[in-house]
Amino acid sequence: MESRNTDDLILSSDPQHPANLICTLCRNFYNWGWVTGTGGGTSIRHGPHIFIAPSGVQKELLQPTDMFVMDYATREYLREPPVLNPSQCTPLFLAAFDRGAGCCIHTHSQWAVLVTLLVEREVRESDEEVHSRCFEIEKIEQIKGIPKGRGKQGMLGYFDRLSIPIIENTA
Repeated sequence: MESRNTDDLILSSDPQHPANLICTLCRNFYNWGWVTGTGGGTSIRHGPHIFIAPSGVQKELLQPTDMFVMDYATREYLREPPVLNPSQCTPLFLAAFDRGAGCCIHTHSQWAVLVTLLVEREVRESDEEVHSRCFEIEKIEQIKGIPKGRGKQGMLGYFDRLSIPIIENTA
């Protein structure tokens, strides 16, 4: 991979800048047991760019300079750290962004695997289409901290339904 002088895409003092936010999220996910070591991946779509954590790097040690940046429209890398590899989760991230997601977290936590297995069993038993698989939850306090969605004001309420698509791992 060719190293490009595009550090202006990832260097910012703003903690909400995607390159900084991914590092913070990955550190938290590691501490919470959602990712282990180099497993899983995280990306954020911000305007025309996708910020992607690299593959094969301890998630709790990530730095903004480790980030790949891709142009969403062309699918070309605008920034490639010279000694790192792009996330193997990138096809999953692109599928999520094509569905309107703003952030994608690929995790192998026990809880995520369990939910996926339960949803797959439910789909298999009901003869639903595979692409319609979602984890849905309602009437639980924890969803009250989740925004209603793109273009909608406010947070979800106790009686709202949170629907999270489960995208097949094609990597």
